[in-house]
Amino acid sequence: MSLKRTLTSSVTILTAALMLPGMALADGAERLTRMLKPLETYSADFDQQILDGSGQRLQQASGRMWLSRPGRFRWEVNAPYEQVVVSDGDQVTLYDPDLQQATVQPLDQRVTHTPALLLSGSASELTENYEVSSSQQGVAETFTLVPTAADTLFEELRLTFYSEELGFLEMTDSTGQRTAIEFDNVEQNGGVDESKFDFQIPEGTDVIRQSS
Repeated sequence: MSLKRTLTSSVTILTAALMLPGMALADGAERLTRMLKPLETYSADFDQQILDGSGQRLQQASGRMWLSRPGRFRWEVNAPYEQVVVSDGDQVTLYDPDLQQATVQPLDQRVTHTPALLLSGSASELTENYEVSSSQQGVAETFTLVPTAADTLFEELRLTFYSEELGFLEMTDSTGQRTAIEFDNVEQNGGVDESKFDFQIPEGTDVIRQSS
């Protein structure tokens, strides 16, 4: 698989080392729902790594992301290859400036299928779609989510909050490959320009439209 294709796959589903087990917390789903429910907007720089089953780093990317409920998000990958992924709540556009190509498809509303919707969608759906467990070490609180449905892009998702601020996300697929995303310069419930989620495809771009 090419580097650009690997980065594209990981960004659209959106994403280090595993947290050591800590003290178990009761009612993990209820606790996570309480933490995510007031989250209306979220923006951060990110560093994304793709790791194989043994923990060896395969690829790395960095950029900036924005989320706004319901269902809107924007990921801008700056290095090593530029890419932009934007959802306006109805459809997702993936733009590759190097190829001058844009792929547009309906937003998959299944929260178990798209991790980005876990953050930008309804927190109340967690208990219906995931088995949630949690552990805590100091100010770091980690939630492990296992989808109850079979048709998902990942087998396990981990969210780590530091002093109740989301700082780390990790997805593991059926092959053991992990996509780990560390967030920095985080702003929760700050002002996000609505134009971030209205992507205008540049003139001359080859547009591919996909149906659901």
